[in-house]
Amino acid sequence: MVSKILDSELKNFFQENKQNFESQLLDQAVTVKEKITDILRVGDIDLINNAHKLVYYVLEGREQELRSFAKQEGIAWATHSLTLSFKLEWVQAIRRTIWKFIRNFSDSVSNQSSDEFFHLEQQINNHFDQFLNTFFLDYSAYKDALLTAQRELVQSLSVPIIPITSTICILPLIGSVDSFRNNILEEKVLTEVGRLSIQTLIMDLSGIADMESEVIEHLMKTINGSSMMGCRTVITGLRVDVVRKMISLGSTFDKDTKTFGTLQQALSIYLSGTVNK
Repeated sequence: MVSKILDSELKNFFQENKQNFESQLLDQAVTVKEKITDILRVGDIDLINNAHKLVYYVLEGREQELRSFAKQEGIAWATHSLTLSFKLEWVQAIRRTIWKFIRNFSDSVSNQSSDEFFHLEQQINNHFDQFLNTFFLDYSAYKDALLTAQRELVQSLSVPIIPITSTICILPLIGSVDSFRNNILEEKVLTEVGRLSIQTLIMDLSGIADMESEVIEHLMKTINGSSMMGCRTVITGLRVDVVRKMISLGSTFDKDTKTFGTLQQALSIYLSGTVNK
């Protein structure tokens, strides 16, 4: 095992050289460097901050947080159809930069055995591999679910409820919602909440540009109905026109319904387990 002293010194070394790490990381990720702003705009994904988070989880050996973070990232990249090659290049650039820093760190540390650095190498590379495996599995699973849901939507105006944990599901609504589809929505939501024992339903409305007044009122009743069954609804991606119409109607969500600007923001809270009950 790596000694606690070496472990602590290494973490301090990275913290003290945070800005230098960012600079060298950007030099490593030549292609992604040009896409950082676009990825932030399209997917609300801050690659720089996420790089520091990944490094922290890897160095700390926080496997549960690492898996949760990878799952969150996989779903976010699938949702916004971001290029997988960018993600792979970025993570590999982080890995290379970490090892460059560790080499610099090892030159400044004395009386450390080769066994300790060998175990350190194993731990860090295993954690990176774990992150990538979880990311790609969840990316593929959620992407497949989205494609299936979209095909069903075209065929029968279905309401795709996608499980992401045993108690959390996502309902991504795409296209227009009229009174007919609203009836399907109510039936599907209440049925699946009972069948799957859903505790949190994240309803992503970023794909809905507008809603008629009666549709909004019906949607509120569906949310209240799921709440009566013990399911908390989380709303993400409300468009400006929909919000304005809700304001004009005097409609408000109940105190138990949370709202977030993007699906990514909701996932970062609910998948990390830090949400207030």
